[in-house]
Amino acid sequence: MDHIFPTVHKWGIEFDLAAIFMIIVTSIIVLVLALLAVRGASVDKPTKMQNFLEWVIEFVTGIIGTTMDLKKGKPYLTLGLALIMYIFVGNMLGLPFGFVTEAHHGASIFGMELDLGGEEEAHIAWWKSPTADVAVTAALTIIVILLTHIEGMRRNTKHYFKHYFEPYIPFFPLNLIKEVSKPLSLALRLYGNIFAGEVMIGVIIGGLSWIGVIPLIVWQAFSIFVGAIQAFVFVMLTMVYMSQAIVHEEH
Repeated sequence: MDHIFPTVHKWGIEFDLAAIFMIIVTSIIVLVLALLAVRGASVDKPTKMQNFLEWVIEFVTGIIGTTMDLKKGKPYLTLGLALIMYIFVGNMLGLPFGFVTEAHHGASIFGMELDLGGEEEAHIAWWKSPTADVAVTAALTIIVILLTHIEGMRRNTKHYFKHYFEPYIPFFPLNLIKEVSKPLSLALRLYGNIFAGEVMIGVIIGGLSWIGVIPLIVWQAFSIFVGAIQAFVFVMLTMVYMSQAIVHEEH
């Protein structure tokens, strides 16, 4: 029997309870890591977590520095830190283990009936990477794209709207298509890579035998690498788009 994610319907909207639960878990983990990193912070004797946080700050600063002048990009350091920590932790959560329960027709949670897809019984998967849900990656992307446009209009008012008509006015439709493609590629790239990784882990576990342990370990190690790369790519593209919005100059 295939696993399905727990969904309920309220106010005509479908809610994925696993995604909501994992968003909360990811947020708590990132908050705890941040608190541990600054706890007992010292200039003379930095803690291991403090050293780790400083390394992450330097890493994100380097990303910003490759896309724009650091003086202009410094305000976005917090955004970059929040994104890379949240996405990396979220990418990793679906790797170690899963949490599956059985549910029968009519089962409910919080007074709302679970959608079993018309089946009488189903295996409900409650644990997954939140970034393996396209709604989550789309929400992150919408936040990023809105911020880039807002910052472009706020910090580069003179040239922001003009660049839609460059190099010539007939290029306006193409420039609009380019702007629409940014959120699509940003959201689907992250979702596709993480979702595919979890599907492969599920397939390997489903046919697991003593000889299948090695492929599982290898694939999980590869998934960690992919998850880290995808967090990096998301932040890098965020800063590239921000740079294009605020640094665009008249030619």
